[in-house]
Amino acid sequence: MKLGDYLEKELVLPALTSASKAEVLAELASALKSGTPSFDLDHAVNVLLEREKLGTTGIGDGIAIPHGKLEDLDKIRVVVGRSVEGIDFEALDFKPCHIFFLVLAPEQVAGLHLRLLAQISRLLKDENFRKEFLEAEDDGTLWKLLKNA
Repeated sequence: MKLGDYLEKELVLPALTSASKAEVLAELASALKSGTPSFDLDHAVNVLLEREKLGTTGIGDGIAIPHGKLEDLDKIRVVVGRSVEGIDFEALDFKPCHIFFLVLAPEQVAGLHLRLLAQISRLLKDENFRKEFLEAEDDGTLWKLLKNA
């Protein structure tokens, strides 16, 4: 499985502007609205917030992998975001998050959804990858890094 196969250039947000967990979830999810007019942004954000109540998806090392399932999606969607300033995401290590991988999957897709989350986790354990991600100078450099992941 290659993460790059699930990415779209317009769903890579190199400069998030949000200041809170709820805001960043909405900012990430809203990227899906432009390519999918029927996408219910409010519902998606509510699903993500409900998932966060079960336990934070801020896994530490500046990383958050919010995820959820939506019945009206036709395929798994991944939105990647970067916050230079960092966002308090109630991470397990109590540090701000800078790297965000939002994964939304259709209700009926369980195995693939879990494999993709595992692949993202493995990739983000690589300290060199995280460093390159955070230091990417422009959108093109960040896209190239992600597409080849």
